[in-house]
Amino acid sequence: MEHNLSHWFVFGLGFLAQGLFSARILVQWIISERQKRVVSPTIFWVLSLIASYIFFVYGFLRNDFAIMLGQVISYYIYIWNLKAKGVWSSSYRNEKKSSRLKRMALIALLALLVITPVIGISYILSDFEEFKRQFLQRSNIPLWLLVFGSAGQIIFTLRFIYQLAYSKRRNESLLPAGFWIISLVGSLIIVSYAFIRKDPVLALGQSIGFISYSRNLMLLRRERRAKTLQHK
Repeated sequence: MEHNLSHWFVFGLGFLAQGLFSARILVQWIISERQKRVVSPTIFWVLSLIASYIFFVYGFLRNDFAIMLGQVISYYIYIWNLKAKGVWSSSYRNEKKSSRLKRMALIALLALLVITPVIGISYILSDFEEFKRQFLQRSNIPLWLLVFGSAGQIIFTLRFIYQLAYSKRRNESLLPAGFWIISLVGSLIIVSYAFIRKDPVLALGQSIGFISYSRNLMLLRRERRAKTLQHK
């Protein structure tokens, strides 16, 4: 499981993924500011899915199980939100009017997106002893630090589990206050982990989100206050 790719290439993938993660937050923030309320735009989930795919590969190449763990669950939640937005179904309807080759290409793309994390996890677990050596017993990542980093990733991922449960109850894709609160907590832990590990990709990517998370909470509070005044 040793990866001999250039460090510049690997970090380039990481920075690309974090750039897309940051872009999704920036776009969501701009659209929310324009509409004067917190929104869940389709582009947010598209960028999330692309970034998560790349970041999973980055974690694999970095032999960083904490990163990989954080991406697996949220990755499929991104796919669900795009389904809730009607992206997959509308794409399928459009594709039925085009050539069979295009329909096959769409099916192949969806299949690739769904099975890639499964293949990656299956591969690293195929030799459990090697997995323990590379991912759990690396001399430069103490067990306590791995647990700390994994905890941050789990908390950060919980925001999407919360978002999924909240959205399912309302049958639409939403970004509630709890999502942004959990984002702040998880991000603080991950930034601390990144500084200890001297990982500029994680540190930079997570630091950018602080302002947006806080601003969305302010917009939600303003929405709630406006609704309260309307009912008085």
